Amino acid sequence: MADTKIHRASTTAPVNIAVIKYWGKRDPKLNLPTNSSLSVTLSQADLRTHTTASCSASFPAGDSLLLNGQPQDVSGARTQACFRELRSLRAKLEKQDSRLPALSKYPLRIVSENNFPTAAGLASSAAGFAALVRAIADLYQLRESPMDLSLIARQGSGSACRSLFGGYVMWDVGLEASGADSKAVQVAPAEHWPEMQALILVVSSAKKGVSSTTGMQTTVATSSLFPARVASVQQRMEEMIAAVKERDFESFGRLTMRDSNSFHATCLDTEPPIFYLNDVSRAAIRVVEGINAKAGKIVAAYTFDAGPNAVIYFEEKNASAVAGVFKSRLSHLEGWAGKGEGVTASATEGIDERALTALHDGVSRVILTRVGGGPASTQESLVDESGEPIVKT
Repeated sequence: MADTKIHRASTTAPVNIAVIKYWGKRDPKLNLPTNSSLSVTLSQADLRTHTTASCSASFPAGDSLLLNGQPQDVSGARTQACFRELRSLRAKLEKQDSRLPALSKYPLRIVSENNFPTAAGLASSAAGFAALVRAIADLYQLRESPMDLSLIARQGSGSACRSLFGGYVMWDVGLEASGADSKAVQVAPAEHWPEMQALILVVSSAKKGVSSTTGMQTTVATSSLFPARVASVQQRMEEMIAAVKERDFESFGRLTMRDSNSFHATCLDTEPPIFYLNDVSRAAIRVVEGINAKAGKIVAAYTFDAGPNAVIYFEEKNASAVAGVFKSRLSHLEGWAGKGEGVTASATEGIDERALTALHDGVSRVILTRVGGGPASTQESLVDESGEPIVKT
């Protein structure tokens, strides 16, 4: 009798924001980086992708993906690589046990939702591919570890490999041409340094003008600063790992800001130059510099991915001294409710007044969050029992 059952599995996966950036590929096809990177996984209570993977012999031929209610093209090499690798692992299980349903041969129907803006520099592709890989792995009941699955997620989106873990995560550059050793490794779990918090200033939720993939390929090809960045980043990696293990925020902050500046300098040195930061981004930098000068030490650290949104790390004990300065001018924005009540708006003497005004006028949303855990299975399905996407009202 034909298997007409709708097989489903759902998971959520987190955003990670790198403090030592990945920028540049030694093998674009396999998404192999030119340098190692390190990130902080943020809480899924605030930033997550929720994905349901389903399959059935009764589904029409062909795989499909629905993201935030919009059909997506799944024919691209990256998505196909993830599907192919996961199906291969499932096929091995089916070969070992003939009683298992032949899920590897069924069409996949994926439904995914982000609770944050997509393609705006908030690491949506990292969370998206991590959730996709984890959900299909759960659907297929695979036995591979998160580290093993990170090799697959990396082929979809490089930084997605880091979203297979919570806490503080390294993506090892690897040495092998096959990419077999270019995988994610957890440096420390979230509970190792739970005091770490992050304030995200959403400067623009619009899709960025130059995609990360296009940007990094152009940088590698044209930037004279890029080789110097690659040569120095390994030393920063070693220092950053030590800072995380020792919970040394001053070193963590100094390295975070230095690496962000290095990354964006290479973008500016690209031909034609890539402008991910804007005037509001630079205003956030000036405010962080003012906060640190006022404290007499580094208590806040900015970093920017390939977009204008500022991510500002700080420790919980310094929440009012850091987030409080931003709240003094941004208290009218959503994002503080339920989280920011404990953050007291701080005095802004000594802080660049023009920068504060630029933030007031240019920031559309704040997200106050903290370090969090890795992907988690959930019973909340985005696909109903008949295999149709659930439309939320």
